[in-house]
Amino acid sequence: MTTPVTIIGAGLGGLTLARVLHLHGIPATVCEAEPSAEARTQGGQLDIHGHNGQVALEAAGLTREFRAIIHEGAEAIRVLDPHGAVLFEEPDDGAGSRPEVLRGELRRVLLDSLPEGTVQWGRKLAGVTALGEGCHELSFADGSTLTASLLVGADGAWSKVRPLLSAARPAYAGMAFVETYLYDVDRRHPETAAAVGAGAMYALTPGQGITAHREADGVIHTYVQLARPEEWFAGIDFAHAAAATARIAAEFEGWAPELLALITDGEQPPAARMIHSLPEDHGWDRVPGVTLIGDAAHLMPPSGEGANLAMLDGAELALALAARSDIEAALAGFEKAMFARSQAEAADAHEIQELCLGDRAPYGLIEFLGGDSQASR
Repeated sequence: MTTPVTIIGAGLGGLTLARVLHLHGIPATVCEAEPSAEARTQGGQLDIHGHNGQVALEAAGLTREFRAIIHEGAEAIRVLDPHGAVLFEEPDDGAGSRPEVLRGELRRVLLDSLPEGTVQWGRKLAGVTALGEGCHELSFADGSTLTASLLVGADGAWSKVRPLLSAARPAYAGMAFVETYLYDVDRRHPETAAAVGAGAMYALTPGQGITAHREADGVIHTYVQLARPEEWFAGIDFAHAAAATARIAAEFEGWAPELLALITDGEQPPAARMIHSLPEDHGWDRVPGVTLIGDAAHLMPPSGEGANLAMLDGAELALALAARSDIEAALAGFEKAMFARSQAEAADAHEIQELCLGDRAPYGLIEFLGGDSQASR
């Protein structure tokens, strides 16, 4: 079977691409390795920015549906010191400039907007063979094949489409985030709930920190940030939750009990998310019939922009294809704009990580957020 546009990966970028193509009458097939939409949780809360993510959702005709899933009040920010004292606080002003939504709910909005059968579940890409004239044969783990006349890799950090365009591979960024959750926090963990507040909380020192987000239904989702060598994390057996939790908590000895509880009282086993990135200036020469979007194209450290950029990539690629009959010219124009945007954002992402975990943490972040770091000392 030959498909006009074949998208590998049913994340936010790939689904946005499929949705905008659908609005413009261009059929697409999304091949996703997961067996179903419910196969796993889809991560935590995202702030969707007006200049990229919201632009993409407008192009997808889904602004109303997006507005319906916003977690009101979650734009509040506070920065604490290790003893729980507030160094900086910015309440949610209600302006909605970066509204927060759960990634899984946003993904569901996108899935529900697509014609039935657009997403083919359980299609794990095993290999790609160039056939010439911009066509590629895709081989899947189940033994099936598919011929793509236009192939888009939206398959994330370890993209199997990327090698068609680039020899670059993600490199360890020198840090990992250990993910934990607390539930029913106002009743079961009131001191911790009060410390985190209504939105995002950052408790940071050079080389390590605790970042937590208040999510809907009394959930606090925490990322324990540690700048350590890969070997340090390899020495922790995360299959043994209690021992792993104790080892991570030991790095925060002396911190306020309400902050330590975000580590020690986690109600799911701690999960280490090793942070990788592609080179800041990652790009490639035009290869007929194939391109990349999202983390497959420009993986960078977490900065609040990854999902927003992926959706904007998807929307802009779809609009470029809809506007031009010359597919290669459309791809070239799209890639030129994406490279410029993503390279600037990658530089910013590395700067934000330095503000959060570098020698001046947390005061560099406070300045970035608009606070007076000197007054906060």
